[in-house]
Amino acid sequence: MPDASQLPQVSPEPPRGDHSATLRRLEKAAGRLAANAIARMDEQLPWYRAMPPENRSWIGLVAQAGISAFTEWFRHPEAPQAISTDVFGTAPRELTRAISLRQTVEMVRTTIEVMEAAIDEVAAPGDESVLREALLVYAREIAFATAQVYAQAAEARGAWDARLESLVVNAVLSGEADEGVLSRAAALGWSSPDKIVVVLGTAPSGDSELTVEAIRRASRHAKLQVLTGVLGERLVVIAGGDDDPIRVAKALIGPFAAGPVVAGPVVGDLLSATRSAQAAAAGLRACAAWPDAPRPVLSDDLLPERAMAGDRYAREQLVEEIYRPLEEAGSALLETLSVYLEQASSLEGAARMLFVHPNTVRYRLRRVTDVTGWSPSDVRSAFTLRIALILGRLAAAHRPR
Repeated sequence: MPDASQLPQVSPEPPRGDHSATLRRLEKAAGRLAANAIARMDEQLPWYRAMPPENRSWIGLVAQAGISAFTEWFRHPEAPQAISTDVFGTAPRELTRAISLRQTVEMVRTTIEVMEAAIDEVAAPGDESVLREALLVYAREIAFATAQVYAQAAEARGAWDARLESLVVNAVLSGEADEGVLSRAAALGWSSPDKIVVVLGTAPSGDSELTVEAIRRASRHAKLQVLTGVLGERLVVIAGGDDDPIRVAKALIGPFAAGPVVAGPVVGDLLSATRSAQAAAAGLRACAAWPDAPRPVLSDDLLPERAMAGDRYAREQLVEEIYRPLEEAGSALLETLSVYLEQASSLEGAARMLFVHPNTVRYRLRRVTDVTGWSPSDVRSAFTLRIALILGRLAAAHRPR
């Protein structure tokens, strides 16, 4: 049901002349026509039958007001008539949120059909064609007015949703997510998936609304839920429904501008998405230190660059996920890894320094991979392991004894 204050004024011009007899008959028949319209709605429209009695009574008043408004317009065709005030203004604001555009169109169409069927009975002799033409013009105008109001309402609702979504995205990115963010996200249709990834990159120049819509199209194709927004020069996407960050980022990468695109780790809920967002943001800042990084790239693959750029969480992660497990696995693994890296990744060189057989070194390096998930024989992984060793030794040196 449209908002009565927004419908435009119209002034269609039916044929002029003396139609006083038709007007009198139309006024007398108004109540009966409204009752017939309500009866037909009850017979043909299931949604009307399912409505509470109070809402059905309001719709009856709207139908009656529409017939009365047509009568008044037919009486004074030269005067602009505010369809919204005369017709829809009889309904309370609560009803406007209970009836959809489709239902409003069905209600108007049913009322017009009832009036059309009664033209030969209501019109004075010789006025049948005049009344029929006037009704057609009025039906057209009220249809246009209704469509325009629903379009305006959709635009306003879209603009409000965009602002609400930006608030949610900004709260997640800034680390200020709270229970209020959950309620706002729910209002936007977010169904709280248990696998969430935050993807960050550079926003393209131009209309940010087009960028957001492109992300939405990509997410629908990939069967992902998204909350997204352009914050300054950054395009932020909170995506739910997949536990593979790279797969998510690749599915959504199209609308991003040239440059690095970083996917944070998978988290279990929207409040935890702050951790994924902050990791992705730190990775985006640190990407300049790894010019050959893949696109997209995981924030965890940028741990050494993030640590060197001052990211405290990256330093802690390197220590907790690499150094500490190696330390707990025994000093032999830490020592072997350190010597291997110092010997330019040479098995024979490390074996000589450790006074062991190369196969022993090879076995211990495989254990390092099993414990940490990083392979010392891979150049990139070796760099990460080296940074983790440095940070772990620093942390151990300052550990209370």
